[in-house]
Amino acid sequence: FFLGELYYHGSLGVAKDVPRAIELWTEAAELGSLDAHCLLGIGYYIGDDVEEDEPRGIHHWQEAAMKGHVQSRHKLGVVEYDSGNNELAVQ
Repeated sequence: FFLGELYYHGSLGVAKDVPRAIELWTEAAELGSLDAHCLLGIGYYIGDDVEEDEPRGIHHWQEAAMKGHVQSRHKLGVVEYDSGNNELAVQ
């Protein structure tokens, strides 16, 4: 997960390489990292340096939120609120 952060931002002497970061986060998510799921969700939902894929982003947030990841649950709430689903957003 952390190495993916370094590649994504191009920090601490690691050259920026977003595809490599996505690859590392995907591997970390498959191994159970909730933070990796959350970052993949952000990347795909917004299309931040990757091809935008909102359903895929939401899927990653759902995976993490179901296991207790608070930030992912918040992101899902924001999506529901923005869609006008206020009742669902506050659950």
